[in-house]
Amino acid sequence: MIGLGINPLSEELPNGVQYQQYMVNRGNTFGIHDHLLDLDSKLIRGEACAQHAIKLRDKGFNPELICAHVGWGEALFLKDIWPNSPMIAYQEFFYNATGFDLGFDPEFSSASILNDIARARFKTLNPLLMLEVSDWNITPTRFQKSTYPLQYHPRISVIHDGIDTQLAQPNLRTSPLKLDNGLTLSANQSIVTFVNRNLEPYRGCHSFIRSIPYIQDYSPGTKIVVVGSPDGTGYGAQSGDISWRDTFLAEITDCYDPALVHFVGCLDYLKFIHLLQLSSCHVYLTYPFVLSWSLLEAMSIGCAIVGSSTAPVQELIVSGHNGLLVDFFSPKDISRAVATILQEPDLAFKLGKNARESILAKYSIEKCLPLHLSLMQLVASGGLT
Repeated sequence: MIGLGINPLSEELPNGVQYQQYMVNRGNTFGIHDHLLDLDSKLIRGEACAQHAIKLRDKGFNPELICAHVGWGEALFLKDIWPNSPMIAYQEFFYNATGFDLGFDPEFSSASILNDIARARFKTLNPLLMLEVSDWNITPTRFQKSTYPLQYHPRISVIHDGIDTQLAQPNLRTSPLKLDNGLTLSANQSIVTFVNRNLEPYRGCHSFIRSIPYIQDYSPGTKIVVVGSPDGTGYGAQSGDISWRDTFLAEITDCYDPALVHFVGCLDYLKFIHLLQLSSCHVYLTYPFVLSWSLLEAMSIGCAIVGSSTAPVQELIVSGHNGLLVDFFSPKDISRAVATILQEPDLAFKLGKNARESILAKYSIEKCLPLHLSLMQLVASGGLT
């Protein structure tokens, strides 16, 4: 087995697995239209990966199966190099001009509808190319599959990557957690957690930050811990000169107690798990977009979840059974649901227990890995066309 990638190897590999880094030797084309920048980047990566693959082919390497994430363009030409090798393409999201993330949040919609439509159209070119050349496709959730054109649905299987439920599990006797900023958290405290890779509107940071004064009114003394980079943007528009975090905190100045609100930046994975094991209530908000792993990990740990009533979350959470669903845009609804969980420990326990059972039933690595392996064997043998 050989893996190809643009980054240096960062972890030890199992026996029998090789990793080879390919090099990109050029940047984006100067003066190119903004809508073409994304495709240009993917073409550059695809070309560089293909050049490395040709060297492998010329040395006699002929893969029985190609598995590739389509998001960065690396696999664009691999079927041209190995036309007889079947390919499974990991499809994450298909951008649409309406009905999903674009236009969902009127506060941050583009002033130019045509600009949004054009941007979405050009973002579809790479996944469309991969849908055409791949033998089969996978995507993690039914919602994500629903973003793709219907004619491709028969060749898209829904299989989640799988959650390590042995690592992400409840620990009722967990020790206190001391973070790098000196904050110490313990199981006897009331703790609300909120996690984004980057604090940005796509993941509801504006709605959550605006809910902080209400959470503190309804639940005095509660510690609010926010994980994620305050400066970056993973999706959507940049914030301008001021970070999204600081933009929304400025709105609630003098309306909340900052001593009880802790922005802790990015955490290493074990500290992240430890934090969720201490969480009294975990809030997860998202546009109709790719579902974050952090929600499934929080559910696996047995957190009592307050989630947005948006399609990707509704696929996992039934309100009142394994979490509470709220209006994405309503800080008051968010804070009321948080208060309900904090004030009703029996309800919180039930929601957390059912959340973990939901992950164990469908999303654990023990459930998902055999499905991936079976699909790989079927595609490699020509059993799926």
